[in-house]
Amino acid sequence: MGILSGLGNLGVDIKDGNLFAEEKKAEAAAEAVEQKSPEELEAEDLLKKTGNCPVCGGQFHYLAVKANRVRLLGQDVDLRPKYEQFDSLKYNVIVCNKCGYAARGQAFNDVTTKQKQVIREKIAANYRNTDHDENKTVYDYDTAINRYQRALATAIVKGAKNSEKAYLCLQTAWIVRGKRESLDKNSPTYAQDVKECRDNELELLNNSLEGFTKARSSEDFPMCGMDEHTVDYIIAAIGYECGKPDVATKLLSELLVSKTAGNRIKDKARNLKELISEQKKQ
Repeated sequence: MGILSGLGNLGVDIKDGNLFAEEKKAEAAAEAVEQKSPEELEAEDLLKKTGNCPVCGGQFHYLAVKANRVRLLGQDVDLRPKYEQFDSLKYNVIVCNKCGYAARGQAFNDVTTKQKQVIREKIAANYRNTDHDENKTVYDYDTAINRYQRALATAIVKGAKNSEKAYLCLQTAWIVRGKRESLDKNSPTYAQDVKECRDNELELLNNSLEGFTKARSSEDFPMCGMDEHTVDYIIAAIGYECGKPDVATKLLSELLVSKTAGNRIKDKARNLKELISEQKKQ
C-alpha cells in the first residue's frame, strides 16, 4: 500500500508512488548525455543539407550547424570566434562533390558566368571525389582544412578579389589554430605537430595580411561583410600576430581617432595597442 493509494477513491490514478521519479529520470538522461563522446554530441548539433551547385547544376549534401546550437565564448585578437560546444568554423565551407567547386557558405552562389566556365575547365574537368565527405557525421580538423584549401584553390582559379582570398586565408589559419589547440599533449609527435601547425598558420596569416593590404587600397567596402574599421583592425591584428607591429601602429592610431568607428572596435584597438607595446619591449 502506497501513501498515494487512497487517491484512487477520488478518481485520481497515480500508479507510480515514487515522489522523485521525474528527478531520477532527468538524472539518468543527464548521465546518458555525459557518456556520449564529443563527436556524438557534435553530430547532434549538425544537420545534413542538400545543396544545388551554381557551377555544374548538380545536387550534393553537406553538414551545417543547426541554428542557435553553439554559444560564443569570446574572440582571439584577430576576431577568430571561439565557441563552447565545438568549433563551428569547420562547417563554414561548402563543397560540391560533383565538380569540386568550393566556397564560403555566404559566398557560395556569388559566381559569374565567366567564373563558372573557368571552374569547369580547370577544376571540374579533372575532379575526382575521393574523400567522401558526404558520408561523415562530423568534420574533423583535417577534413575542414581540406575543404578550406579547396575553397582557396577555387578562389584563385576564378580570379576572386584579393579581399576574398585574404579572408579565406585568415579563416583557414583559424582552423589550423583550432587543430593545434586540439592536439593530444601526450602524443609522442606533439611538439612536431604543434610546430607544423604553427608554421602553416603563420604562412596563411602572412598571405592574409598581404591580401587585405592590397584590397584596402583597391577595393570598395564592405569586404566580405566587413566595414573599413573592421578590416583595418584585422590588418593590425594580423600584423601583430606575424611579428610585424609597425604594420599595425599607423592603422590603430587612425582607428582610435576616427569619428565613425564604434566604441566596440575602438576598445579592441586599445587592447591591441597595449599588446603591441609589450611585444616591442621583448
